[in-house]
Formats: sequence, C-alpha cells, structure tokens
Amino acid sequence: MEEEYAIAGMKLPVNIDAKDDKHKDKLIRKLDCSAIQFMHEAIEKQFKQDIVTKGYSDYKIFDSTRGVFTEGGPAFAGAGIERKSHIQICIRNMNCIKGFFIPRDEVAFP
Repeated sequence: MEEEYAIAGMKLPVNIDAKDDKHKDKLIRKLDCSAIQFMHEAIEKQFKQDIVTKGYSDYKIFDSTRGVFTEGGPAFAGAGIERKSHIQICIRNMNCIKGFFIPRDEVAFP
C-alpha cells in the first residue's frame, strides 16, 4: 500500500487524535481503515484475475473483518485492559446476515 501511494504521488492517510481524547489513542483511524480496505481490494482483485486466467483461485474472499481496539487508558492501576477496549466487526458479505432484530427497551436489572 505504501509503495502504491508513493507511485501515485499520494500521502498515506494518518491516524489522528480526537480533540477530546486525553489519552491520545488516535481514535480517528484513517490509516487503519485504508489499510484494511486496501488489503481486501487487493485480495479481491487477485481472486478475480486468477478466475479469469486459471479458472480458480487459492485466494479466499473474506466475509467479515474483526478489529480489536484498546483505548481509554488503564482500567485500573497496572492493568493491561483499558477502559474503552472493544471489538468491532465489519460484515463485508451481506449474505452472511440472515436476520436482525429491533432491540427492546432496557429494563431494570439487579
């Protein structure tokens, strides 16, 4: 990706801090997003080229992508867990979604 951007005379996107983030976790992840999209596009391009030239491909198209994000500073002293750590998923193949539900209203829980 870095090489292709350089050839095109383009600068790589940059992850930047959100102005309210005191932990400087680079919450606006333009580089990360571009890198993931670039990888999927490259795999898909090679897959399609293989189908045309060989009739098959050893490359596999991903149905989904998962990312782990650690942010928010330590959850407690000495912790490796951060306050806002979370996982995000991106479903790339909409055929994987077989249904959805409308979330119910929250109720009191002990």
